[in-house]
Amino acid sequence: MSELVTGEAVALELRPAKLPSRALAVLLDLAVAFAVYVAVTIAVVAATASLDEAAQTALSIAAFVLLLVGGPIAVETLSHGRSLGKMACGLRVVRDDGGPIRFRHALVRGLIGVIEILLTFGVVGCIASLVSARGRRIGDVFAGTLVVRERVPVAPVGYVPPPPPWLAGRFAGLDLSAVPDALWLAVRQYLTRMGQLDPQVGWGMAERLAGDLAARTGAPVPPGVPPAMYLAAVVQERQAREARRAFASGEPPLAQLPGGGPAAAGGAVATGGYAAPATWSPAVPPPGLAGTGRGAPPMAPPPPSVPQDASAQRPPATGFVPPA
Repeated sequence: MSELVTGEAVALELRPAKLPSRALAVLLDLAVAFAVYVAVTIAVVAATASLDEAAQTALSIAAFVLLLVGGPIAVETLSHGRSLGKMACGLRVVRDDGGPIRFRHALVRGLIGVIEILLTFGVVGCIASLVSARGRRIGDVFAGTLVVRERVPVAPVGYVPPPPPWLAGRFAGLDLSAVPDALWLAVRQYLTRMGQLDPQVGWGMAERLAGDLAARTGAPVPPGVPPAMYLAAVVQERQAREARRAFASGEPPLAQLPGGGPAAAGGAVATGGYAAPATWSPAVPPPGLAGTGRGAPPMAPPPPSVPQDASAQRPPATGFVPPA
């Protein structure tokens, strides 16, 4: 890990690329460049067959310089430090301050790279990368650049590792009411990032947090239990209690109507055996709030239905009888 400080006093954590990944990226770039150079050379020779040998040699040298020297410079300039090989290996060339490179950076790297990579078959570049603390070759030193890794595995944020099975339910009798929220937050932050800490530093932090948690609960840490596992087990116990409390205060179960069909008690709609809360508008108070002064004002009851004569609903007699 390389920490750089920008002009705005912002610390940047950059991961310098390793020598094997850089060498693989260079080989891929050279393979593509040589393939293009061979194709262009064949086309130039076929197009200039009528010219003399000196002209053909001059054109070959010009194609070599343009493709094997100018090509990488142009690609890195236009792609801001990502050639084909670097894109395949997840690498990028950046400035020392972490910003994108420009033409002058790519030009210096490319010109010195002819000596480091092409003329010495990469020996000078490998030695310089091994000696440098951040894996930079001579071209990077003169250009003020650095090759970093772009694809870095990221740990899931907020994930608390579960305790071992032999600790499950062991702290069910702890009194967690006196533990403040700040301590819970510190414990969760430690558990989510303990894989990124130094082992000795992480062990010391776990011991301090476990001691604070044990002092709040009134029960010491059991002997033989590592502090990190103790913290994970207590956090799991707290989460289980919160889940049980939320479940206990949830929607009531389904009830059976006298007609035999399932219906949701307390304003829920029966859907396939599960109670789904019925949607309601702010203008209509939810069940249990009508007439209590809370929520929306109660709605007036619907007008009573007026019974109608059964004969009024029959169609008038016309004397016409449809044929059988």
